[in-house]
Amino acid sequence: MAYWTITSVIIRVFICRCSDHSVSIHADLCYHEIKHQQSTTMSQNKTQPTEQSVIQFLTAVTPDQKRQDAFALLEMMERLSGYQAQMWGPSIIGFGQYHYKYDSGREGDFMRIGFSPRKTNLSLYIIAGVDKHQDLLAELGKHKTGKSCLYVNKLSDVRLNVLEQLIVKALEYMAEKYPEDA
Repeated sequence: MAYWTITSVIIRVFICRCSDHSVSIHADLCYHEIKHQQSTTMSQNKTQPTEQSVIQFLTAVTPDQKRQDAFALLEMMERLSGYQAQMWGPSIIGFGQYHYKYDSGREGDFMRIGFSPRKTNLSLYIIAGVDKHQDLLAELGKHKTGKSCLYVNKLSDVRLNVLEQLIVKALEYMAEKYPEDA
C-alpha cells in the first residue's frame, strides 16, 4: 500500500489595502516536505499476550459451572502442553507460542493452543484444525466446530479422554509445523 505524507501545510494570507480604501484578500497554500512512502509495515495480530492474571480472569467467570469448566481446561491444557497459561488479549488463555510467516509477508506470534470461556460456550482454539480429526470428533459428544475452533457448552457434554486426544493431536501438529527450536 502506498500513501502520501504531507509534513506541513502553510496557508499564506495577504491583505491588501487599496488606494480606494477597499480591501482585497489573497490566500494560497504551500505544501512543504511532501513525501511519497511505500508502506512496509503489516498490521499486527490483534490478539497479543498480556500480563493479565489468568487466575484473576478465571475467578471472575460466571456462572459457576463455566468457571469450574474453565479451571478444568486450564489444568488439562497445562498438563498436556507443558506450557504455563498466559492471557492473550482480554479473554483468551493460551499455552505456548509460535512464530508464523505467510506468503503475503505478514508474520507474527500466536499461541499454540488455547481456550476462552465465552458467554455462550467454551471456545477451544486448536490451531491444527479440527476437521482433520473427524473420527475423534464423532466420539467426542455434543459440540460445534469452526475452522480451528471447537465449541463446547460445558465439559460434561463431552468425553474428556477424547478431548485430551484432540488437544494432543493439535500440539503434535504445531510441533511438526512450527518446531520450537526453528
